[in-house]
Amino acid sequence: MQIDLGPVESRLHEAAAKGRKQFMVLVDPDRLDPATLPALAREAVEAGVDGFLAGTSLLLGEGFGGVVARLRKESGLPVVLFPGDTGQVVPEASAILFLSLISGRNPQFLIGEQVKGAPQVMRAGLECLPTAYVLVESGLVTSAQFMSASQPLPRHKPEIAVAHAMAARCLGLRQLYLEAGSGAPSRVPDEMVRAVKDVFPWPVIVGGGLRVPEDGARVARAGADVVVVGTAVENGSIRGGRLKEFVSAVHGESRHA
Repeated sequence: MQIDLGPVESRLHEAAAKGRKQFMVLVDPDRLDPATLPALAREAVEAGVDGFLAGTSLLLGEGFGGVVARLRKESGLPVVLFPGDTGQVVPEASAILFLSLISGRNPQFLIGEQVKGAPQVMRAGLECLPTAYVLVESGLVTSAQFMSASQPLPRHKPEIAVAHAMAARCLGLRQLYLEAGSGAPSRVPDEMVRAVKDVFPWPVIVGGGLRVPEDGARVARAGADVVVVGTAVENGSIRGGRLKEFVSAVHGESRHA
């Protein structure tokens, strides 16, 4: 039986199959000043960003749906939910990463939140991207690690990440997200990205600890199909012309099909 992918997932898979690297900006609604949204959207379009992820480990404020809707309107780019829990399922998004935290052993984030969230996703009519979520040790306790009460994979044991990627493939998950965590001091090691990509044939997404353009280029070169940056955009260190440099460094690792 052939599976019909939705428009957002189809673009991800088509780009990955052709070796076109993608760059996405992660927007954390708890850290975003809504007044800066138009400028961020304009900069992202001018820089060649491929889309946005929107979500947080702990949603403190209100109006998340409005932020997502305005971001889509201002940029014209897809905005994909990257939810920390079921409270972040909003119909204004283009799609949702339907995550299973396979690196952890906490059943709440393996299947519990998914069972609660699935009816909301279906009612909202959101395109669903089944995604294996893998936390990787980064040198500090990240928000995702703390909130999920789960242990990240050891960063110097790529074989453990490979086994998890194989499990994700056998479970039918069609994306795999390697996450070092927001503001992580160390990014996912290139060796781990390379090893995971060798066994996982669909889009591999990598985020966390990426601060300069060469960081993005290196993980893309190692095998990441989608590179995600959040903190460096939030704190302004790669805003303006530097955002375009970052995007260009990632896109520059695309192979020409």
